[in-house]
Amino acid sequence: MSNLVHDQISKDISENKIMVYMKGTPQMPQCGFSKAVVDVFEVLGVPFGSKDVLADPDLRDGIKSFTQWPTIPQVFIDGKFIGGCDIIREMYFNGELEPLVKAALQKS
Repeated sequence: MSNLVHDQISKDISENKIMVYMKGTPQMPQCGFSKAVVDVFEVLGVPFGSKDVLADPDLRDGIKSFTQWPTIPQVFIDGKFIGGCDIIREMYFNGELEPLVKAALQKS
């Protein structure tokens, strides 16, 4: 896997307090899991960056090798890999996600 892809991922997650690698875009998610993650962040009312892995096969493979996580979407908060759809939804429903997100957004 190209180091350029990993370098771009590192740049993305350093420039966005919340970064979502997903299938499709927030406006047009291309899978239910990506839509579920977008919905959670929209309910929380927080800004987030995103990249469409379907538009870039190198990115799609690169994000999986970067995190050693096999599925998409993948969510980073404050530079740290958090997980995919199931983890984000579970954290949201048990009240862990909102304080994590708010704390990350307060840092500058």
